[in-house]
Amino acid sequence: MNKVLEIDNLSISFDTSDGLINAVNKTSLSIEAGRCLALVGESGSGKSQTFLASMGLLADNAQVAGSIKLKGTELLFSSDKVMNRVRGNEIAMIFQDPMTSLTPHMKIGRQLTEVLQKHKGLSFRDAKQESIKMLTRVYIADPDRRFEMFPHELSGGLRQRVMIAMSLLCEPSVIIADEPTTALDVTIQAQILKLLIDLKKSMNIAIILITHDLGVVAGLADEVAVMYAGSIIEKGPVNKIFSNPFHPYTEGLLMCTPRLDYKQDKLKVIDGHPPDPQNLPSGCTFWPRCSFVRKKCKTDVPTFYENEESHSWMCHLTPEERNI
Repeated sequence: MNKVLEIDNLSISFDTSDGLINAVNKTSLSIEAGRCLALVGESGSGKSQTFLASMGLLADNAQVAGSIKLKGTELLFSSDKVMNRVRGNEIAMIFQDPMTSLTPHMKIGRQLTEVLQKHKGLSFRDAKQESIKMLTRVYIADPDRRFEMFPHELSGGLRQRVMIAMSLLCEPSVIIADEPTTALDVTIQAQILKLLIDLKKSMNIAIILITHDLGVVAGLADEVAVMYAGSIIEKGPVNKIFSNPFHPYTEGLLMCTPRLDYKQDKLKVIDGHPPDPQNLPSGCTFWPRCSFVRKKCKTDVPTFYENEESHSWMCHLTPEERNI
């Protein structure tokens, strides 16, 4: 398999005045070209920090261990010169709020052409031509006119399309989309997701979707990794995760999500709150909220199990023991 990005045994902590905060704990993930991996979990679970590390954008007080390889080349602890070349050229990021990601006092066109002039060394004329082509590719009507507009003159959906166009200008191998539809209404969300699906197929790009919205995942992702308290607790093909989740947390997330494929009298909730990253529970970090908790869950860290369908999970109880 052609793995574009490989994360192995990644741990991230932050040294603060209140003590050490464990944000990511021994996480391993990989993604292939032309595929979409969704990283799902509650706010604060470590999703964004995992991929900010791959961009070299962690805060100065971060302590990092493990490995992140892009096409076989190690990124962790690389020089600023190397990472400046990687960002934009090889890995691009789409953030959830395009209004704060775009420079408000600069016209859209100038922000697009600067990317190509800096990373590709194009003249302004050639950069403008390529930028307008890319605006057309992301289905922005009348791209020549939009090119001359400021961000505040565009709708939220158009601003997000501009951000996607900007991320694609240097033809990166990986796009990281961090909650890309959160600030948009449902109709525009569907349009942006369709656009990402089309681009994944036509440009053979690896897309990493960071989200807490399982509804978004179902339409775009090929594989899903579920994160809790800084650790991956279940991962596998999207159809397997949705139809037959093996971890109680994943099952709880799905029960919290409205579904059209079967009747739900009411949505359930996961009891309790995510643990304090400065004081994680011993054993399985989910046990204080788990309705299947056993004595060993409180003392022993569970290991990963994997079946023949590449579906893996981290739980002491087998699906049979939980009557799944």
